[in-house]
Amino acid sequence: MGSLARAAQVEEVIRRVEAHYVFPDVAAKLAKVLRARLDEGAYADLDDPEFATVVTADLQSVNDDRHLRLRHHVDPVAEDGDADHVSDDFRQAAALENFGVASARRLPGNVGYVDTTLLYPLDLAAPAFSAAMTLVAPADALLIDVRHNRGGAPEASAFLQSYLVDEPTHYLDIYERDGDRVTQMWTLPYVPGPKFGGTKPIWVLTGPATFSGGEDLAFSLQRQGRAKTVGEATRGGAHPREQYKVDTYLDVTVSIARAYDPKTGENWEGAGVPPDVPVAADKAFDTAYELALRHVLELGDQGPRRVVADEARKALDRL
Repeated sequence: MGSLARAAQVEEVIRRVEAHYVFPDVAAKLAKVLRARLDEGAYADLDDPEFATVVTADLQSVNDDRHLRLRHHVDPVAEDGDADHVSDDFRQAAALENFGVASARRLPGNVGYVDTTLLYPLDLAAPAFSAAMTLVAPADALLIDVRHNRGGAPEASAFLQSYLVDEPTHYLDIYERDGDRVTQMWTLPYVPGPKFGGTKPIWVLTGPATFSGGEDLAFSLQRQGRAKTVGEATRGGAHPREQYKVDTYLDVTVSIARAYDPKTGENWEGAGVPPDVPVAADKAFDTAYELALRHVLELGDQGPRRVVADEARKALDRL
């Protein structure tokens, strides 16, 4: 890669950041960092994957925003706004990942379990999310696993949370630099299928790989007092982002907005979502399942509950 071509790529990254980054003052600092690094030859003699890695580190050096990334792709990057191109690849990836629902099942003791890996947009994922939530609706307690959830669409978080409340709930605000506007995020007044509802207990399993939209789900349920988080602090990315083409095989992801608690103005950027019940992430399932089973046993063992209570006791013995 010639020096002029590489310089043009750096300037394109700077142009995108200055035009779209949610904090203009930080964007100006980032521009200075990238130009200084370019002048000192930090990007010389790097192939594209190495260049993307080094620029990403530089983009995150000012305020550790992990949504700021230069990415190298094996296939050509779609033009901005080329929805058809993006949809073909994205739809196939979503289907191969079961639209972000890795698992949904009833555990012994009538405890529901839903494992999500990505909050795909609702036009793709709504049927899978609805099926998962319908399956766990009759459970006495619910475990939501976001330990491997790497992010996704805010509206998907709203959709899932709508199954977990009885009344529409204002749980998050999102400030967007474009238009200088704030969007209130509310749970939906209607979702297909039965709800789990707003009273039965929920534990959200978290870990250091939980990011962005997965953190939105954990943070929002925790702040509402609707769920307890179990595991480790999450990765710490509270800024919705967009991607912009830089060159044939490079794009840059830029934080275009900021999500925060409408009551306190706080969010999980940098610090992550803290656990209410701190344990190692790989122990989070056993810990949360034990808490859920103990709740089930508190519901009694008379009549139809006898079978469920027996399941719960046996499950506790196995733990």
